[in-house]
Amino acid sequence: MSSNAKPSVRRPASALRDFLDSEAAGGIILMIVAALAMAVANSPLAESYFHLIHAETGPELTPKLGPMTVHLWINDGLMAIFFLLVGLEIKREFVDGHLATWADRLLPMIAAAAGMALPAMVYLYVAGGDPMLHRGWAIPAATDIAFAIGVLALLGSRAPASLKLFLTTVAIVDDMGAVAIIALFYTASLNFEALAAAGAIWLVMLVMGKMGVRQLWPYLLLAALLWYATLLSGVHATIAGVLAAFAIPLLRTVGAPDAEDSLLHRLEHALAKPVAFVIVPLFGFANAGVSLEGVGADALLSPLPLGIALGLFVGKQLGIFGSVWLTVKVGLAQRPRDASWTQVYGVALLCGIGFTMSLFIGGLAFTDPALSDAVKIGVLMGSIASALAGFTLLRFASKPNR
Repeated sequence: MSSNAKPSVRRPASALRDFLDSEAAGGIILMIVAALAMAVANSPLAESYFHLIHAETGPELTPKLGPMTVHLWINDGLMAIFFLLVGLEIKREFVDGHLATWADRLLPMIAAAAGMALPAMVYLYVAGGDPMLHRGWAIPAATDIAFAIGVLALLGSRAPASLKLFLTTVAIVDDMGAVAIIALFYTASLNFEALAAAGAIWLVMLVMGKMGVRQLWPYLLLAALLWYATLLSGVHATIAGVLAAFAIPLLRTVGAPDAEDSLLHRLEHALAKPVAFVIVPLFGFANAGVSLEGVGADALLSPLPLGIALGLFVGKQLGIFGSVWLTVKVGLAQRPRDASWTQVYGVALLCGIGFTMSLFIGGLAFTDPALSDAVKIGVLMGSIASALAGFTLLRFASKPNR
């Protein structure tokens, strides 16, 4: 090397860019937006807030829903894009990611299954005395990955990378379960003609992938038609997002960065920031606001909110930590690398943050305004308790002995 050559200087990465590129940033923004929604709903602006959320915008896409409102466009329209991203992540992880082999899948699948079953059991134990409340059994079964990883990100280097990976994989499997629950248990009546049309559209998308169609716009056009057919069929329209994702072609890139000519990778990268920084915060703002006027201890401790809160806070930690501990002890899997059992327990607590998915399922389970508000209170109580307990435990947890 010539003595006159200048040494290469590494430009520091933009902190703002790193923040925006991190999925944890979406979780932090979601926390802020949820707090803002609660503040607005309990301020002099409350009437304007609720009027805006339920303002009719039209048109009437299906008699079942009636005229479209801001709330319906967010929950049935924009959230379909959220579920499209969820489906893309599920497919990528199972085909070419951290869940590509059964050895990788075993621990998160067991943890996710137990982490859905135990909260449902706790909920039914607390609220099961009233048959009208049985429909809410799945509300505490879901984990909000953005919110949970946002809390984990606040800990910095105190939380090893393996914990973030474990939390992400558990939440992805958890999302699969939530999608199945929505499709199977929250579909009241079916329009079989529309369902057949949705099936035909999805089949065309699959055939296009097999034939090597590598332009994105035909898939997006058919995905929009699939959404409308699914909406008419009686199955919740957001399921169309997951089905469309499974039909998007994926080019495997084992041990390499994402391929530029892989449609799934391109679409996933294109959707990541709009979903994290626009769609999910809009959902949080439209669904987290609940008026606490006149809400006393009796309302907070009534079966519905208490069952949800205990399902998230108690059921999640028992189900996930207990199943991980047992699976490791019998030799079926290994504990996350560089993480102590205390840290694993802290992550199990964070899995009790069910915010986005829990509110979404709650909206499907109960349409009565009084019950809907009780659901929001229960989700907020359980999620906040899980976030605070998990953060505190991980903040002061010692690293494992090597």
